[in-house]
Amino acid sequence: MNRFNLPDINFLEKSPEDIERDILFHIEEKTGIKLSNADPRRKFIQGLVLYIVQERNNLDYALKQNLLAYAEDEFLDHKGEEVGTPRLGDKAAVTTMEFILEEGRVDVLVIPKGTRFLVGENTFFSTDETVVVPVGQHSIQVPATCLETGEVGNGYLPGEITNLVDPIPWVKEVRNITVSSGGVEVEEDDPYAERIRIAPESFSVAGPEGAYEYWAKTASQQIVDVVVLNPSDGTVDIRVLLQDGELPSQELLDEVLAVCSDKKVRPLTDKVTVNAPEVVFYDVDVQYWILQSNASVLSTIQEKINQAFQDYLKWQKEKMGRDVDLSELITRLKSAGAYRVIVNSPMYQEIEKHQVAKENVVNFSFGGLTDE
Repeated sequence: MNRFNLPDINFLEKSPEDIERDILFHIEEKTGIKLSNADPRRKFIQGLVLYIVQERNNLDYALKQNLLAYAEDEFLDHKGEEVGTPRLGDKAAVTTMEFILEEGRVDVLVIPKGTRFLVGENTFFSTDETVVVPVGQHSIQVPATCLETGEVGNGYLPGEITNLVDPIPWVKEVRNITVSSGGVEVEEDDPYAERIRIAPESFSVAGPEGAYEYWAKTASQQIVDVVVLNPSDGTVDIRVLLQDGELPSQELLDEVLAVCSDKKVRPLTDKVTVNAPEVVFYDVDVQYWILQSNASVLSTIQEKINQAFQDYLKWQKEKMGRDVDLSELITRLKSAGAYRVIVNSPMYQEIEKHQVAKENVVNFSFGGLTDE
């Protein structure tokens, strides 16, 4: 399966029947001998055909790896190198820790870089820098990073990280004051291929929309959509949306701003801001029926329909400016096996370019079995 909705291509013929037919035709043309199906020589040829098919499949795969629409793994890394776009590596989750100190402290307190905190059974965070707290100051905030890369450190709500592993005098309490976020695995092939595709936009130094989109996506592989606005002359407003329709944390917004404000990226006349999209909530009230004739496979069909519904909700909120049109949901549910679908909520809601639609009140129910 290729990317970008391009027509599928094949470099070589791989059908065993067609290859065998071509070989037999060539033998008959050169020798005048027509081999019957029971002829041992034809059986030998049929054995060779299987090897030829395998080799042609291997060669066809290798040739396709030269095309961005098909390239994967290390081949895709080489395609990225051609346009100066390396694959994004894994990152650890970050948060901000707050230290609450004893009020009777009489000495300057030093909190070393690498001071650790434990959350859960075996997830550690540590401070990113050494800080000095003067006498009379009773709290300090310090950025901290998970010691394990990937998504393992994501999602800890404020107040969940409270276990100080490395004791420090005068510290009465520690806690995270922001949701831990930003931990990602190594960038997957499809989003990486999309960044390679738009990489030529980054070659311009005039500040085009595509260039800002490209550079914003280099900040994190969590970013699935970027919208670049120009609210006034010389002002660039970048909106960022994450996987599964999640809104970016302030730490990630700051990271995108740092990337897009770099002197090598930003034209001198541009003032860049980075924000989360505006959320517009919509309600979904849907009921569906399944044909009586499919009663024997009811549970299987319901499972497919429920998955189609969840896929729709995710699809709707993973792109900014995507209007809410529940006819798309009806199509997906019917493709999954629903016979009749009734929508009791508004069918259409327009979404602006800088907005993202998210479900609010959801009522999705099975109406029963029905006849045609």
